[in-house]
Amino acid sequence: MPLPLLSRRQFIGATAAALLAPKFTSAAGVSEPIIDIHQHTNYGGRPNRAPRTHDQLIAHQRAMGITTTILLPAGRSVNRPSTHEGTSNGLNDTCTTNEDCMMLAKKYPKEFVFGANEVSDLDDAPAVIEKYLKLGAVIIGEQKFGVPCDSAEMQKLFKLAEAYNVPILMHWQHGRYNHGFDRFHTMLRKYPKTNFIGHAQTWWANIDKGYQDDAKNLYPKDKVTAGGLTDRYLADYPNMYADLSAGSGFNAFERYPDGKSFIERHQHKLLYGSDCNDMAGRGGSCSGAMQLAQMRAMAPNQAVVRKILFANARKLFRLA
Repeated sequence: MPLPLLSRRQFIGATAAALLAPKFTSAAGVSEPIIDIHQHTNYGGRPNRAPRTHDQLIAHQRAMGITTTILLPAGRSVNRPSTHEGTSNGLNDTCTTNEDCMMLAKKYPKEFVFGANEVSDLDDAPAVIEKYLKLGAVIIGEQKFGVPCDSAEMQKLFKLAEAYNVPILMHWQHGRYNHGFDRFHTMLRKYPKTNFIGHAQTWWANIDKGYQDDAKNLYPKDKVTAGGLTDRYLADYPNMYADLSAGSGFNAFERYPDGKSFIERHQHKLLYGSDCNDMAGRGGSCSGAMQLAQMRAMAPNQAVVRKILFANARKLFRLA
């Protein structure tokens, strides 16, 4: 999801950080690799000027310095309650399919890998997802549908993720996607061998101990008090990880005076993602570039930066 509107202070600060942030370079003089775990084909209609080639997406990722991008497909377009009668098709945007993501990854195997996805409560969702897991998909998701996060349909996907040893990425948004965030601890206990990745507004709003789930307050501005539900899920369950991407992730750390402590505590669980639909791949309109600058500025040292931008994802996704 694109960034929310930023205050003048946030915009100036993030833009300056993006311009001044050092480019980490290895001892051999080669730029350090970065894995982006969250991108989409045709996001925001990005390839309008180059239909079906995805040239703009490729240029965007290269401009950010991304070496490996994980493409997250949408499920098929259907009109049913879980897609809000079609308004949430394309991941509530224009994102494209399993086949499209796989084709791009096969064309550029050194830069892209792909995920597998389907509308959670379709009868054949497990079979569709399994087809692409067998073809090399490295993740299930982005799961962004109007279903309870502990429903029987979702649990079939949790079992599938365990069977194929791939993580499943959950978009939590109160009142709209993956209902029942406060109950999810039951799934973390029930499926200890399934790795889950948390993402989006409700996931990051709950970094704050004082937050109360509210569909009207998905981008809170109050200072964060440590010990929120997200903090506890990461601390208490080895199989819970966090996707830093988009405006929700950026906003969480902008309002967190002790954000560096959170990053240090959960340094093995945090995963860089962009989830960005702009054209430039840099500057104040690019959530991916701003997230890179924010993590480089807030992480306690370069070793932690390397975990967040590369090592954690490499291990979790078993990438070469």
